[in-house]
Amino acid sequence: MTYALIAVAALMFGLYNVFIKLSADHIQAVLGAVVLQFVAAFMGLAWLAWLHLGQGQALTHSPRGLTLAAMAGIAIGLVEILTFVVYGRGLPVAVGNPLIIGGSLLVTTGVGVVLLREALSPVQLAAVGLIGLGIAAFAWEAARQG
Repeated sequence: MTYALIAVAALMFGLYNVFIKLSADHIQAVLGAVVLQFVAAFMGLAWLAWLHLGQGQALTHSPRGLTLAAMAGIAIGLVEILTFVVYGRGLPVAVGNPLIIGGSLLVTTGVGVVLLREALSPVQLAAVGLIGLGIAAFAWEAARQG
């Protein structure tokens, strides 16, 4: 079940980037990000209401959890604005998305290993290294063509 949820999340994240690319030429970047965030917030509120009111689930939280969630909101808000900007400047989604997602993978893996003390096997570390090399090659080729 977890892997099915991961597959759906990956599909939705890919479509998210495609829809930003398709809309970037038709809307001002910050306005596009605000519309996106409002729609996402309303979807989240509807799901939260269903869980709490329809399923009786408690809304558990702590001040730390709320603060970290807000910080994640700041980060994704900036990502959304910057994504609209770079796609609005003509960057193809087939180039921008791998660079953004691949770069974020390197950041999250680095934070996970260095700051959060998460362990990766040698094979996993090698895979992340290969991804890094792939991103570098991808960016180099995109810069050569652009």
